[in-house]
Amino acid sequence: MYLNVHSQYSLRYGTMSIPELIGKALDLGITQMVLTDINNSTGVMEFMRACDAKGIKPIGGIEFRRNKKLLYIGIARNKEGMKELNDFLTLHNLSQTKLPDIAPAMQHAYLVYPFGYSGALKDNEYLGIRFDELSQLYHRDLKAIKDKLLVLQPVFVADKLGYRLHEYLRGIDLNTLLTMVGPEDKCKDTDSFLPQGELERRFDKYAFILDNTRNLMNTCVMDYQKGKVKRNRQTFTGNRDEDKELLYQLAMKGLTERYGKDHKIALKRVKEELRVIDELNFCAYFLITWDIISYSMKKGYYHVGRGSGANSTVAYCLRITDVDPIELNLYFERFLNEQRTSAPDFDIDYSWDEREDVQRYIFERYGKAHTALLGTMSTFKDRSVIREIGKVMGLPKSEIDSFTDRTKEVENKNNPTFKKIMAAYALMEDRPNQRSIHAGGVLISEEPITYYTALDLPPKGMPTVQWDMYEAEKIGFDKYDILSQRGIGHIKEAVRLVEENLQRKVDVHQVGELMKDPTLNARLHSGNTIGCFYIESPAMRQLLTKLGCDNYLTLVAASSIIRPGVAQSGMMKAYIQSYHDPENVKYLHPVMKEMLEDTFGVMVYQEDVIKVCIHYAGMDGTDADILRRGMSGKYRSSVEFDRLIEKFFEGAKALGRAEETTREVWRQVSSFAGYSFSKAHSASFAVESYQSLYLKTYFPREFMVAVLNNYGGFYSRWLYVHELKKAGAEVQLPCVNSSKQVVSIQGITAHLGLIGIQGLESKFIELIPEERKRNGEYRSLEDLIRRTGMGLEQVIILIRVGALRFTGRSKKELLWDVHMLLGKKNKPLNDTELFKVEAKHYKLPELINTRLEDAYHELELLGFPLSLSMFDLLKTGYRGDVYSSELISHVGKTVKMVGHYVCEKTVRTKNNKKMWFGTFIDAEGNFFDTTHFPDSTPVYPFRGTGCYLILGKVVEDFGFPGVEVIRFAKLPIADNPVMS
Repeated sequence: MYLNVHSQYSLRYGTMSIPELIGKALDLGITQMVLTDINNSTGVMEFMRACDAKGIKPIGGIEFRRNKKLLYIGIARNKEGMKELNDFLTLHNLSQTKLPDIAPAMQHAYLVYPFGYSGALKDNEYLGIRFDELSQLYHRDLKAIKDKLLVLQPVFVADKLGYRLHEYLRGIDLNTLLTMVGPEDKCKDTDSFLPQGELERRFDKYAFILDNTRNLMNTCVMDYQKGKVKRNRQTFTGNRDEDKELLYQLAMKGLTERYGKDHKIALKRVKEELRVIDELNFCAYFLITWDIISYSMKKGYYHVGRGSGANSTVAYCLRITDVDPIELNLYFERFLNEQRTSAPDFDIDYSWDEREDVQRYIFERYGKAHTALLGTMSTFKDRSVIREIGKVMGLPKSEIDSFTDRTKEVENKNNPTFKKIMAAYALMEDRPNQRSIHAGGVLISEEPITYYTALDLPPKGMPTVQWDMYEAEKIGFDKYDILSQRGIGHIKEAVRLVEENLQRKVDVHQVGELMKDPTLNARLHSGNTIGCFYIESPAMRQLLTKLGCDNYLTLVAASSIIRPGVAQSGMMKAYIQSYHDPENVKYLHPVMKEMLEDTFGVMVYQEDVIKVCIHYAGMDGTDADILRRGMSGKYRSSVEFDRLIEKFFEGAKALGRAEETTREVWRQVSSFAGYSFSKAHSASFAVESYQSLYLKTYFPREFMVAVLNNYGGFYSRWLYVHELKKAGAEVQLPCVNSSKQVVSIQGITAHLGLIGIQGLESKFIELIPEERKRNGEYRSLEDLIRRTGMGLEQVIILIRVGALRFTGRSKKELLWDVHMLLGKKNKPLNDTELFKVEAKHYKLPELINTRLEDAYHELELLGFPLSLSMFDLLKTGYRGDVYSSELISHVGKTVKMVGHYVCEKTVRTKNNKKMWFGTFIDAEGNFFDTTHFPDSTPVYPFRGTGCYLILGKVVEDFGFPGVEVIRFAKLPIADNPVMS
């Protein structure tokens, strides 16, 4: 009788998860019900699976609302009916039009209007009446509507506690106080499953309404194919046999290009992979990915194929990936095997400004009815939820701030208000909050995708399904990951700049040659890698130096052991020690030596963990696959891990392994959970790192400009400007007659772009260089204003940042001029003038700007000074007793240093105390690193950007020097002369 049931996917309204709904229904003996979440069908497929598993008949539907008003409820008679409802909602979501008062005609779905609807009802349309509305039927002639009345008992909450949660959700959704949530804003406290027999008792005087409802629900059958079904597009050519033949031809052609004509090992491997791909019906998946890559390559887009897909030699031959699996001994089974329970996918990276065109191609090539972006579901979590709860409770900001301050956890523990907030938080935590868009997943379906979901139109502007990647996999979709990353943008832009600025053609795809270049490997060894993809962070630069990394294979390992799980387990340190002393490696067991000799007995990759579980503990391929999934933070489950631990120890015991050894092996295995990379993933990253390294080494100025123009990387913008200057560039402040929107370089002169000026409106960032290109350079301040229509505030920003220095007038003179021109006008006139009349000029006393004033202007408007360094701004001339280059000769000594803050990293010790790692540059422009232990450090040592005086002990780890901080203080800078 329940044809209006809501789950927590009725966002910020419904309170029960689908398992909770079904559990309640089972307890009450309910045999069928309709899931009708508000304006979405997110949970319908999950609902059907869960109901089928518990013996309840599922029926899909959608409740359509406009603002707070219930318009009508759609109930699917079958699969086609679900598509009709999804299509209707999709139409309005994508066109961004309001839902109509009256639903369109539908052939396979019922529509239920709330009681009181006065329009004519079609054959498939009904009126829903609540038990508290039955009094309105007294003394009324029901002949005309008798067959149209249905029981309407909405379900939103489970009990009183659920109703309180509902009220909090409504307050958060409406951004109002709990006391201001009115009856029209929320459900009734009776909107729940009623005790068994209660609903029938309330309608006992109108048994025909119960019969109507039961009969309608009995006609509904969600006739979806059950079990594990592949929903992706099934063929590329339209025929499976033709797909198989085309994939074979492409693979053989690529085999010759990649390996030559007589590579027997590659030929054998490709044929074996093709057999598995065909048997598992993955030919179309490979061909569609190849098609996407082919399109992007024809457009001149650079891509990186990474992830477990790089384990496939076929993918390498199709140029989906650029990592040679044979060279790296990567096994295909990690990507695709007969026992694999999860859908594999290719991760294809593009530059941020090219990905959207690739996505557009996919939509056009495979049809909008069959293509959609993957969604995500964000949940209520973290301290932000405490803030939201505090707001709806009406607490003052200061009190809310104290509740979200981790340093006040102890004193808040017994606060009754805080306890109340945490009780609400416990109810709300991890429940869905809002739908969003996946980082890059694309679905291409065989049937129209609206059989399975309605579509949203997020800011991205492309149709997006209403569920996430986990649900997509359970339904039977294999996603295509079309991602973007800044590193590719750096490479692409740098190549273009080299061609423009130096008139040289650059090929970064001959990676094999790059890996043999001793100059590149020497730079890698030195850790001088700022701006280079994945190898520029302080931790990575330290690791490269400690390893003395000077080759591709070591870099592949470094890309994996840098991950937190490896470092926390102590295996990173063990790897470095063994790398430098391979003769003295002690293996836990002969199997460990057999499996891990290449990595000195240390599990570095996901593949290593799987090999150990199979060969040391006798686990089968299925368990190894579950373990791999358990290791990736995406699928972690304590139930899975508990089961695997038991199997691991039982299997090891059966093989006669020593219990103590097994415990240590498992410790190393489990420490990887959620952090490790696949070897193929690391190898893909290392390829891109070499390409970045090549450009940084041989074209450092163009490369650093490319980094700046692609939103930087690990560090703040000022550091990349610093690196650009170190590379020999003459870096100039923005100028309206020289600067483009972004940083530009000509010869060795680089002009900062207008886009970096804080407060300058985007329309002027675009207009200034465009107008200059059309009509020539600006001749004066007046000319700039006349041609761009800029107002007083915007011109002042340009003057203060030095962008009008071409006039030859000082900033103070220009500020006087602009106030004379615009000071009394609300907005400058930009009309065409019959005659150009020059503005009057007044003789002023000499107005001079100091370099200190300029530096303060730059700090404010660029975020960093260019005219002076931060060291030049210090009140003291002291620069430390020791510079970075001298640290290695002072190991064990206490030194004083002055450093310009670059970045920091916070970690927690085994005792759960905070400690920090800092990175600085000294007055010579070189990096050094600091460690701040809890016992010698205040609650929070850093005080933002600037220079610090550091007293500490010099330590050394595998040839890398650092400073263990004893005392630490930020140094004052010279007063702003304008403010003094």
